[in-house]
Amino acid sequence: MERTPPDRGRVIESYQDGVGAIRALAEQAGDWDAPTPCADWRLIDLAGHLRCVAENFLEYLQDAPDSRLAKLFAQDAASAVLIRQQARQNAAELAVLPAEPGPARIMAFGVSAGAYADLMADMWDRTHLIYKGTKYTVGDHAGAACVEWHLHAWDMARAIGTRYRPRDPDLLVSAWHWGVPHLPLESGDSWEAVLRSSGRSPRWPDPGENAGRTRGRRAGRAAARGSATIPGGSAGKPVR
Repeated sequence: MERTPPDRGRVIESYQDGVGAIRALAEQAGDWDAPTPCADWRLIDLAGHLRCVAENFLEYLQDAPDSRLAKLFAQDAASAVLIRQQARQNAAELAVLPAEPGPARIMAFGVSAGAYADLMADMWDRTHLIYKGTKYTVGDHAGAACVEWHLHAWDMARAIGTRYRPRDPDLLVSAWHWGVPHLPLESGDSWEAVLRSSGRSPRWPDPGENAGRTRGRRAGRAAARGSATIPGGSAGKPVR
């Protein structure tokens, strides 16, 4: 598919929508030990992952184009290798997080995600990373971040027993093609395509569907795209 960049204004709006959705859903959460569509992750774990990823995104933005993420992608490694490396990073960061309640983790997420939003508009056209000879800008990564936040908003919604669908799923499809260069996207309904390509079951936790994403399944689909392995985000456990 031809890489057509998503509209800047729509990306910024979708980014804010995703952050806002996560914060609003967290306010509805009662049981932070509830299972999520990400196999082996409780809601408290997902909150920790969100905190770590938002902090990483901010770091990568501040260090662009010389961030540790850019150095990883500069290796031009296969998708499966990138996914494994990011999955290990995600697991290690989550393991060393201090014990803290879910709302505190979401508050920390909001601080870093907000700081990222404050910086990204002025840095929009700066090189974020180069992968297999193609330059990806800060704007490209901002689109990938939108995908990350909306996917995890859906995870949170399912964990607390409600539904979630972003306002602009077509933007997320465009952002995926533009900002997630190493993973393919399935066809079909825009939002369900994003969910399935990220290794999620849109019907979770229906008995007829797989009850969650295992690390192996995600890595396998990601090699197909799988997961969304959002650059710097979910790569394995949810990832991006």
